[in-house]
Parts: sequence; C-alpha cells; structure tokens
Amino acid sequence: MRFANFILAGGLATSAFAAPVAVVDDESCDADPTPSVAASSIAPSSTPAVAPTSVASTSSAAVSKAAVASHPAAPSSAATSGKLQWIGASESGAEFGQGNLPGVVGTDYTFPNTSAIQILIDGGMNIFRLPFLFERMAQGSLTATLDATYLASYKEVVDYITAAGASAVLDAHNFGRYNGNIITSTSDFGSFWSKLAAVFATNDKVIFDCNNEFHDEPTATIYAELNQACVTAVRGAGATSQYIFVEGTSYTGAWTWTSSGNAVSMLNITDPEDKLIYEFHQYLDSDGSGTSATCVSSTIGAERIADATAWLKANNKKGVLGEFAGGVNADCESAISGMLDAMAADNEYWLGALWWGAGPWWGDYIYSFEPPTGVAYVEYFKTLVGYVA
Repeated sequence: MRFANFILAGGLATSAFAAPVAVVDDESCDADPTPSVAASSIAPSSTPAVAPTSVASTSSAAVSKAAVASHPAAPSSAATSGKLQWIGASESGAEFGQGNLPGVVGTDYTFPNTSAIQILIDGGMNIFRLPFLFERMAQGSLTATLDATYLASYKEVVDYITAAGASAVLDAHNFGRYNGNIITSTSDFGSFWSKLAAVFATNDKVIFDCNNEFHDEPTATIYAELNQACVTAVRGAGATSQYIFVEGTSYTGAWTWTSSGNAVSMLNITDPEDKLIYEFHQYLDSDGSGTSATCVSSTIGAERIADATAWLKANNKKGVLGEFAGGVNADCESAISGMLDAMAADNEYWLGALWWGAGPWWGDYIYSFEPPTGVAYVEYFKTLVGYVA
C-alpha cells in the first residue's frame, strides 16, 4: 500500500527538527526508516534510503558508548519446544546521518553503547544486528579499500558482542543503494563483501547480512543476484563457518513475500556451506511501515508472518525475523506475543527474532529498546527473552 515516508533534513540538534521531506513509495512495505534523530515521532530502521536524500543525526544526543568463538550451532529440527535459537535487537548508530556522508562521528553518527548491550546480554539476549553504511565503510566507491577508522570502531563493537558469547550481525543498511544510486554491479557488490568478510573470517559468531531492505529494483531478479554475489564472496574470503542472512525486495516484508516476487526470485540462492538464512521484517501498524505505535489488531502479528512461514515450510528453508516492533499498548503486546508464539511453534523453520531498535541516540522513540529507559525495553524485554532456547 502507498505511504509517505518523512525524512528529517540534516544538521539538527535534538531540540529542533527541520521540515520533513516526503518520499513517496509505491510498494507495499515494511518500511525501515533509518532516522538519526532521537524523537518519538520518527520511524524504525526503514525510511527507505531513496535517492541521496536521507536522514541526518543529532549532534548532542550521544550517550556513552573470555572470548567465545565456538562454531555456531546448526539449525536443528529438535529445537526446544516453544523457544527460538536467537532473540535480540538491532543496535543503531553507525548508519545514522545518511544526509552527511561520510560524516563526523559524534555529530552525524555514533556507535552502539557496549555497556547497554551488556545489560541485554546479561538479561538473556544472544544476537545483535549492527547496521553500517557502505558509504562509510568503503568511501568513494563500493570497491574502495575499507576505511580503517570506521571499520576499527565498528569492529570493536562486533568483537565485544562475540567475546561475550552472543552473535553479531553485520548489517549493510543501504536499501540496495550506494550514494543514492541503485546497486546493479554484482562484481562491485562481491568486491565489497570479499573485503569485509576477510576481516571477520575467523570469528564464528559473526553473521553476514548482505543488504538491508532492497526496494524498487530495476529488474525482478537483480536483488537475488546481488545476494548470490554476496554469498559467493563471503565464502570465497574464507568465511565458511558463519551464517549469511539474505533479504528480499519490497523491504523484505514477511506479509508481502509472495506478492513482491521474493517467493520466486529468492528461492534459488545457493550456499556451499548450507548456512543460508532468509531474513524477513514485519511491523504491525496499518501499512506495515513501523511508523505508528498502533497495531492493527491483537492477532495481526501471527497473521502477517503466516505466508512467510508457509513458504519456509514448503521449501525447507530457514528464516529469521530481522526487524519487528510494536507500540506499548494491549493490542501490540498481544500481537507481539502471538507472533513469537507462532514462530516458536515452527522453530524448525524460524530461528529467531530481533527487535527494532536499540542504540544510544533513540531518545523517546516509540520502539526504543535501549536500556535502561527505552519504552519498548521497559515493556517487552522480559517477554522477548522468555523465548530464548
């Protein structure tokens, strides 16, 4: 369904907002706005990064920010009844400030707060998705040498998480774009992933997430071809023990998996290591954009993942809900629990779920999972960790 995403203009302080710029998208979506301003009025990971216009970050809202590298357990058909292998959250910050590239750390973007992540780990979460931007990791072009400074700060967070025994998902939060231009070169895409995978090739707790939320692609198959290039490059770089997450078009929505063409185009991606996981996103407001605290109904969660579950079963594939959220109210609380119950009942196919979103710059954002005061953290943390196997 049609909706307008509102992208905040750049150079803002936390106390003031520029006039929003409307970006109209024609696809049904689970929009992932990547706002970088802490505000209750802004949306989840997905205001699509359409064209070069995007979000900018708060300059004054920054909060401070026994190695384990065991081989990841393979998805099992004997999974604990009523539980999921992974429960966690996205940790935003490094992808903020998309209107200012490469930008200035602490002004345009930040990195996740490891002390806050530790609170989530101590409470039972075991997976964290870490958005980054191609334009900061490979500055100038997708094939550029990785930027040492940005990579070092990002890797510090990854290493912290994995040393604590949790999994770290490397999330290219780019919507299939580089500097606002649609990526179509599988060679360039593979070149980037070869370089990044080589850095993390020996860390078995790392998971590679090839690209966040493709949308409005020029052909019906290019996003699947790019995913395949990512998989091939990661394995070719020597990263053979880790999972790889692949996302579809139409913002990889679970509820649009069939209607968007993902059910066909994504089916034939291959992985020689057989550790391919299909990543779905699902929000529960009226248009699935994740911009409202109101859920359609108390049962909408299970309803919106039903088609994706059927596809996973029919094709013997494994899935993860890489983004989901709902407001703090009775309908959403029931809908979230119902969705997780449905996933756990089919945990031979669904491996886990990650809340959108945590991170130090969210402020009073409607879905904030940042300890200790994020509104969703306060309401949902105990519920979510109750599903960890």
